[in-house]
Amino acid sequence: MDDYSLLDLFWTMLWFFLWVMWLFLLFKVITDIFRSHDLGGWGKAGWLILTLVLPYLGVLVYVIVRGKSMSKRDIKEVQDRDAAFKAYVREAAGTSDAGGDATKKGSHVDDLAKLAELRDRGAITDEEYQRAKTKLLV
Repeated sequence: MDDYSLLDLFWTMLWFFLWVMWLFLLFKVITDIFRSHDLGGWGKAGWLILTLVLPYLGVLVYVIVRGKSMSKRDIKEVQDRDAAFKAYVREAAGTSDAGGDATKKGSHVDDLAKLAELRDRGAITDEEYQRAKTKLLV
């Protein structure tokens, strides 16, 4: 261990870091190959074979040739996930997308609240309130 200098340790760590970085890039490229809708089956197979048979050169060529479309697919995927999440939140919250209108469940709650307010103000009787409430809930 005496003949392993600090410079050797530095070079070992540098090469290890570059290797790990390349592995991340390889997995990203393979994922992008399968995610790409503009490539056909033979195109995907060709790129996959190139990246697996000649890994360093294949990844480098893929990033050079398809790097711009790779970033566009990443952006589109993030936007699709964001839209899906927002739609889920709107559905879970009980509001629709069209101008803040309430969904069926939300409209019943709003209508019941309005009926209760009318009853409390004396605009409708208890009997009218019960009939309207029954009509709403059925």
